[in-house]
Amino acid sequence: MKWAAIRPRLARAIVCGTISILAVLSIRQLRAQSVTTQYPRMAPIEQYLMEKNGEIALARSAAPEAISRDATILVLGRHRYETAVQGNNGFVCMVDRGLVGFPELPEFWNPRIRGANCMNPSAARSILPLAKIRTEMALEGRTQEIMGRIRAALNSGEVPALEPGAMSYMMSKSSYLTDEHDHNHPHLMFFLSVEDPATWGAGLPGSPIGDVSYWFSSGKTNPELVGLPPIHIFSIGVSKWSDGTSARMD
Repeated sequence: MKWAAIRPRLARAIVCGTISILAVLSIRQLRAQSVTTQYPRMAPIEQYLMEKNGEIALARSAAPEAISRDATILVLGRHRYETAVQGNNGFVCMVDRGLVGFPELPEFWNPRIRGANCMNPSAARSILPLAKIRTEMALEGRTQEIMGRIRAALNSGEVPALEPGAMSYMMSKSSYLTDEHDHNHPHLMFFLSVEDPATWGAGLPGSPIGDVSYWFSSGKTNPELVGLPPIHIFSIGVSKWSDGTSARMD
C-alpha cells in the first residue's frame, strides 16, 4: 500500500488520539470515520493512568533520542499533567490521551489512547498550555466549558499566542492513537496560524501534507470558533520510527 493510500487512516487516527492531540491528513475524511461510538462517558480515572516509568519511556519514544533524552517529561496524574523529569533543551515530551482532542469525537473518552508526543520549545510554550487546559477540564467533567476557558485564557494573555515554528514529533512505534486498524504511523506536526490550508497545498489529492483545525473537527462551521485565532495542524508522514527502524508503508 502506498503512503497516499495510508493518509486518510492516519488522518482519522491522529485527530482521534492526540492534540493534540492531536495532527492529520484530511479533515474531509473525518466525518466518515468508521469508528463506532463506544465511549459515551469518562471511564474510571485509573484506566487513563500509567505506571510512571513506563509513561516516561513511552513519552521519550516520541522523538529520536538526541532530542528526547534532554527533554522535560510530563506524566498524567489524577487531575493534570505533572513534571516527572526536568529537561534542559526546551522540548517537552508527554503521552497524550484522547482528552486533548475534540470532545465531539467518538474516541474522546477512549482510555486506551496513548499518543507519545514531543513538542519543540515553541510548541511547549504556546500549544502545551492549551493541551493542559483541555485535559484538566475534561478530568473535571467540564467538557462543555473547555472552549470558553481557552478563549478567556488567550484573551487575557494567560496563554500566549501561537509562536512561529511550533511543531512536534510523533514517531513512537508504541503509540496507540485509535481503535481503527492500522492506526499508527510516524509523523511530524506543524502548528500554524493560517486562514487557508490550501496555501500549503494541504489535504489536496496527492499532497503529502495533511491538515486539520486545532480547535474542532467541524472546522469553520462550528460557532464556538468565533473569537479564536486560526490554528491549523499540518502533518507530514516520515519513513522511520524514532529508534531509526523503518516504518512499513505497505
